[in-house]
Amino acid sequence: MQQTFETWITPLMIGGLIIFMCFIIWDLAKKSNAGKFGTVMLFVVLGAGMLGYVLKVVITWLIEGGGI
Repeated sequence: MQQTFETWITPLMIGGLIIFMCFIIWDLAKKSNAGKFGTVMLFVVLGAGMLGYVLKVVITWLIEGGGI
């Protein structure tokens, strides 16, 4: 039961954390009056870590038997 719970809740909680971090980046851009270019750069630079994590999960899934 606990393993099933952990299997389902972990991706949901990490997804929620990623959405929350996107909100934080947007709020930071808004409060600092970054403008359009500054907002895009904040999302690119600060969002790169989140993108790296998502890519790691996808690549691991593919290697472990999901697709390759």
